[in-house]
Amino acid sequence: MELIIIGSGTGIPLNNRASPSLALIVAGDPILFDIGPGTMRQLTRGGIDYEKIGRIFITHFHPDHTADLIHFLFATKNSSTLKNKRPFIITGPSGLLDFIKRLQDLYDEWLTLPPDIMSIEELDVKDVIEKDYHNYKITARPTKHTHNSIAYRVEDRSGKSIVFSGDTGVCEEIVDLSRGVDLLVLECSFPDGQEFDWHLTPSQAGRIATLAGVNRLILTHFYPECLATDIAAQCRKTYSGELTLGSDLVHIHI
Repeated sequence: MELIIIGSGTGIPLNNRASPSLALIVAGDPILFDIGPGTMRQLTRGGIDYEKIGRIFITHFHPDHTADLIHFLFATKNSSTLKNKRPFIITGPSGLLDFIKRLQDLYDEWLTLPPDIMSIEELDVKDVIEKDYHNYKITARPTKHTHNSIAYRVEDRSGKSIVFSGDTGVCEEIVDLSRGVDLLVLECSFPDGQEFDWHLTPSQAGRIATLAGVNRLILTHFYPECLATDIAAQCRKTYSGELTLGSDLVHIHI
Protein backbone atom coordinates (compact mmCIF):
# COMPACT_ATOMS: atom_id res chain seq x y z
CA MET A 1 0.00 0.00 0.00
CA GLU A 2 0.99 3.58 -0.55
CA LEU A 3 -0.41 6.56 1.34
CA ILE A 4 -0.58 10.04 -0.18
CA ILE A 5 -1.53 12.88 2.13
CA ILE A 6 -3.82 14.97 -0.06
CA GLY A 7 -4.60 17.57 2.59
CA SER A 8 -2.93 17.93 6.00
CA GLY A 9 -4.78 21.00 7.21
CA THR A 10 -8.20 21.87 8.58
CA GLY A 11 -11.03 24.19 7.64
CA ILE A 12 -8.75 27.20 8.18
CA PRO A 13 -7.26 28.24 4.81
CA LEU A 14 -3.46 27.94 4.62
CA ASN A 15 -1.38 28.36 1.47
CA ASN A 16 0.58 25.14 2.04
CA ARG A 17 -2.04 22.87 3.63
CA ALA A 18 -5.27 21.76 2.00
CA SER A 19 -8.25 20.52 3.98
CA PRO A 20 -8.35 16.90 5.15
CA SER A 21 -8.05 14.07 2.65
CA LEU A 22 -5.93 10.94 2.29
CA ALA A 23 -5.47 8.74 -0.75
CA LEU A 24 -4.52 5.12 -0.27
CA ILE A 25 -3.30 3.02 -3.19
CA VAL A 26 -4.16 -0.66 -2.59
CA ALA A 27 -3.10 -3.16 -5.27
CA GLY A 28 -2.89 -0.28 -7.73
CA ASP A 29 -6.38 1.07 -7.00
CA PRO A 30 -6.88 4.48 -5.34
CA ILE A 31 -9.35 4.89 -2.50
CA LEU A 32 -10.03 8.17 -0.74
CA PHE A 33 -10.58 9.00 2.92
CA ASP A 34 -12.44 12.28 3.34
CA ILE A 35 -12.70 14.88 0.63
CA GLY A 36 -12.28 18.37 2.05
CA PRO A 37 -12.22 21.62 0.07
CA GLY A 38 -9.53 21.60 -2.62
CA THR A 39 -9.18 17.81 -2.73
CA MET A 40 -9.96 17.57 -6.43
CA ARG A 41 -7.17 19.97 -7.37
CA GLN A 42 -4.80 18.26 -4.92
CA LEU A 43 -5.49 14.90 -6.54
CA THR A 44 -4.23 16.23 -9.87
CA ARG A 45 -1.09 17.55 -8.14
CA GLY A 46 -0.57 14.13 -6.54
CA GLY A 47 -0.88 12.32 -9.86
CA ILE A 48 -4.20 10.63 -9.02
CA ASP A 49 -6.94 10.46 -11.65
CA TYR A 50 -10.26 11.05 -9.88
CA GLU A 51 -12.01 8.98 -12.56
CA LYS A 52 -10.21 5.88 -11.22
CA ILE A 53 -11.31 6.30 -7.60
CA GLY A 54 -13.50 3.33 -6.74
CA ARG A 55 -14.44 4.21 -3.18
CA ILE A 56 -14.62 7.27 -0.94
CA PHE A 57 -14.73 6.76 2.82
CA ILE A 58 -16.19 9.61 4.89
CA THR A 59 -15.37 9.92 8.60
CA HIS A 60 -17.98 12.59 9.46
CA PHE A 61 -19.95 15.37 7.81
CA HIS A 62 -18.12 18.57 8.79
CA PRO A 63 -17.46 20.79 5.74
CA ASP A 64 -13.67 20.56 5.95
CA HIS A 65 -13.99 16.79 5.44
CA THR A 66 -16.75 16.68 2.81
CA ALA A 67 -17.02 19.91 0.81
CA ASP A 68 -15.28 18.66 -2.36
CA LEU A 69 -17.73 15.80 -2.63
CA ILE A 70 -19.84 18.39 -4.46
CA HIS A 71 -16.99 18.99 -6.91
CA PHE A 72 -16.36 15.25 -7.32
CA LEU A 73 -19.98 14.49 -8.21
CA PHE A 74 -20.27 17.54 -10.45
CA ALA A 75 -17.08 16.66 -12.33
CA THR A 76 -18.25 13.07 -12.72
CA LYS A 77 -21.56 14.33 -14.10
CA ASN A 78 -19.66 15.84 -17.04
CA SER A 79 -20.72 13.86 -20.12
CA SER A 80 -17.20 12.99 -21.27
CA THR A 81 -16.17 11.92 -17.77
CA LEU A 82 -19.30 9.87 -17.20
CA LYS A 83 -18.46 7.68 -20.20
CA ASN A 84 -15.13 6.68 -18.65
CA LYS A 85 -15.90 6.76 -14.93
CA ARG A 86 -15.68 3.41 -13.24
CA PRO A 87 -18.50 2.67 -10.77
CA PHE A 88 -17.74 4.00 -7.31
CA ILE A 89 -19.14 3.69 -3.79
CA ILE A 90 -19.33 6.36 -1.10
CA THR A 91 -19.08 4.81 2.37
CA GLY A 92 -19.70 6.69 5.59
CA PRO A 93 -21.48 6.85 8.93
CA SER A 94 -25.19 6.91 9.67
CA GLY A 95 -26.81 9.84 7.92
CA LEU A 96 -24.78 9.52 4.71
CA LEU A 97 -27.81 8.73 2.52
CA ASP A 98 -29.67 11.78 3.80
CA PHE A 99 -26.55 13.97 3.54
CA ILE A 100 -26.05 13.16 -0.14
CA LYS A 101 -29.76 13.44 -0.92
CA ARG A 102 -29.81 16.94 0.56
CA LEU A 103 -26.85 17.94 -1.63
CA GLN A 104 -28.61 16.52 -4.69
CA ASP A 105 -31.82 18.36 -3.80
CA LEU A 106 -29.87 21.59 -3.41
CA TYR A 107 -28.02 21.29 -6.73
CA ASP A 108 -30.90 19.71 -8.65
CA GLU A 109 -29.78 17.23 -11.34
CA TRP A 110 -26.15 18.40 -11.37
CA LEU A 111 -25.09 15.97 -8.63
CA THR A 112 -27.41 13.09 -9.51
CA LEU A 113 -25.64 10.15 -11.12
CA PRO A 114 -26.93 6.86 -12.55
CA PRO A 115 -27.17 4.05 -9.95
CA ASP A 116 -24.81 1.90 -12.02
CA ILE A 117 -22.14 4.58 -11.51
CA MET A 118 -22.66 5.68 -7.88
CA SER A 119 -23.86 3.74 -4.87
CA ILE A 120 -23.93 4.65 -1.19
CA GLU A 121 -23.05 2.47 1.80
CA GLU A 122 -24.00 3.57 5.31
CA LEU A 123 -22.18 2.09 8.29
CA ASP A 124 -24.21 2.17 11.49
CA VAL A 125 -21.19 1.94 13.75
CA LYS A 126 -22.24 1.46 17.35
CA ASP A 127 -19.22 -0.69 18.20
CA VAL A 128 -17.19 -2.44 15.47
CA ILE A 129 -17.94 -3.13 11.82
CA GLU A 130 -15.76 -5.28 9.57
CA LYS A 131 -16.17 -5.36 5.80
CA ASP A 132 -14.26 -7.41 3.24
CA TYR A 133 -13.72 -5.75 -0.12
CA HIS A 134 -11.84 -6.96 -3.17
CA ASN A 135 -8.26 -6.16 -2.16
CA TYR A 136 -8.58 -5.13 1.47
CA LYS A 137 -10.59 -5.38 4.69
CA ILE A 138 -12.05 -2.36 6.49
CA THR A 139 -12.71 -2.17 10.20
CA ALA A 140 -14.64 0.87 11.43
CA ARG A 141 -15.20 2.14 14.97
CA PRO A 142 -16.91 5.22 16.42
CA THR A 143 -14.75 8.09 17.63
CA LYS A 144 -15.19 10.94 20.09
CA HIS A 145 -15.99 13.89 17.83
CA THR A 146 -19.55 14.11 16.51
CA HIS A 147 -22.35 11.71 17.39
CA ASN A 148 -21.65 9.65 14.25
CA SER A 149 -17.91 10.11 13.59
CA ILE A 150 -15.96 6.99 12.66
CA ALA A 151 -12.34 5.94 12.15
CA TYR A 152 -11.14 3.33 9.66
CA ARG A 153 -8.55 0.57 9.69
CA VAL A 154 -7.46 -0.90 6.34
CA GLU A 155 -5.66 -4.25 5.99
CA ASP A 156 -4.53 -5.44 2.59
CA ARG A 157 -4.15 -9.05 1.47
CA SER A 158 -0.48 -9.09 2.46
CA GLY A 159 -1.36 -8.18 6.05
CA LYS A 160 -0.15 -4.57 5.97
CA SER A 161 -2.39 -2.19 7.88
CA ILE A 162 -3.13 1.50 8.38
CA VAL A 163 -5.54 3.42 10.61
CA PHE A 164 -6.98 6.83 9.78
CA SER A 165 -8.56 8.49 12.79
CA GLY A 166 -10.51 11.26 11.12
CA ASP A 167 -11.30 13.80 13.85
CA THR A 168 -11.35 12.43 17.37
CA GLY A 169 -10.72 13.15 20.98
CA VAL A 170 -9.08 10.70 23.34
CA CYS A 171 -11.15 7.50 23.47
CA GLU A 172 -10.66 3.78 23.96
CA GLU A 173 -12.11 3.04 20.53
CA ILE A 174 -9.24 4.65 18.60
CA VAL A 175 -6.68 2.87 20.80
CA ASP A 176 -8.34 -0.50 20.24
CA LEU A 177 -8.71 0.06 16.50
CA SER A 178 -5.02 0.96 16.20
CA ARG A 179 -3.47 -1.94 18.12
CA GLY A 180 -0.45 -3.32 16.27
CA VAL A 181 -1.14 -1.33 13.11
CA ASP A 182 1.78 -0.73 10.73
CA LEU A 183 0.96 2.96 10.32
CA LEU A 184 -1.29 5.18 12.43
CA VAL A 185 -2.49 8.50 11.02
CA LEU A 186 -3.87 10.68 13.81
CA GLU A 187 -5.34 14.12 13.82
CA CYS A 188 -3.38 16.65 15.89
CA SER A 189 -5.42 19.81 15.99
CA PHE A 190 -4.25 21.91 18.93
CA PRO A 191 -1.09 22.23 21.03
CA ASP A 192 -0.60 20.88 24.52
CA GLY A 193 -2.31 23.22 26.95
CA GLN A 194 -5.25 23.81 24.60
CA GLU A 195 -7.03 20.49 25.07
CA PHE A 196 -10.54 19.84 23.76
CA ASP A 197 -12.65 16.74 24.29
CA TRP A 198 -13.25 16.31 20.54
CA HIS A 199 -9.70 16.85 19.16
CA LEU A 200 -6.15 15.74 20.00
CA THR A 201 -2.99 17.50 21.08
CA PRO A 202 0.48 16.15 20.16
CA SER A 203 1.07 14.47 23.53
CA GLN A 204 -2.43 12.94 23.49
CA ALA A 205 -1.80 11.57 20.01
CA GLY A 206 1.54 10.15 21.17
CA ARG A 207 -0.11 8.53 24.15
CA ILE A 208 -2.69 6.82 21.91
CA ALA A 209 0.08 5.49 19.66
CA THR A 210 2.04 4.19 22.66
CA LEU A 211 -0.99 2.49 24.22
CA ALA A 212 -1.79 0.87 20.86
CA GLY A 213 1.78 -0.41 20.43
CA VAL A 214 2.29 1.48 17.17
CA ASN A 215 5.84 1.89 15.85
CA ARG A 216 5.03 4.40 13.11
CA LEU A 217 2.90 7.52 13.64
CA ILE A 218 1.91 10.32 11.30
CA LEU A 219 0.30 13.47 12.65
CA THR A 220 -1.94 15.64 10.51
CA HIS A 221 -4.96 18.03 10.67
CA PHE A 222 -2.97 20.92 12.17
CA TYR A 223 -4.67 24.17 13.15
CA PRO A 224 -2.47 27.29 13.02
CA GLU A 225 -2.24 27.32 16.83
CA CYS A 226 -0.60 23.90 16.71
CA LEU A 227 1.72 24.76 13.83
CA ALA A 228 3.06 27.69 15.87
CA THR A 229 4.50 25.27 18.44
CA ASP A 230 7.05 22.45 18.53
CA ILE A 231 4.67 19.62 17.65
CA ALA A 232 7.34 16.90 17.59
CA ALA A 233 8.72 17.82 21.02
CA GLN A 234 5.24 17.70 22.56
CA CYS A 235 4.53 14.32 20.97
CA ARG A 236 7.87 12.95 22.19
CA LYS A 237 6.70 13.39 25.78
CA THR A 238 4.54 10.30 25.29
CA TYR A 239 5.82 8.51 22.16
CA SER A 240 9.24 7.18 21.17
CA GLY A 241 8.53 5.44 17.86
CA GLU A 242 8.95 6.68 14.29
CA LEU A 243 7.22 10.05 13.98
CA THR A 244 6.30 12.05 10.87
CA LEU A 245 4.61 15.44 10.80
CA GLY A 246 2.34 15.18 7.80
CA SER A 247 2.42 17.64 4.92
CA ASP A 248 0.56 17.87 1.65
CA LEU A 249 1.40 15.44 -1.16
CA VAL A 250 3.85 13.34 0.86
CA HIS A 251 4.01 9.73 -0.39
CA ILE A 252 4.53 7.02 2.23
CA HIS A 253 5.03 3.32 1.53
CA ILE A 254 3.49 0.93 4.02
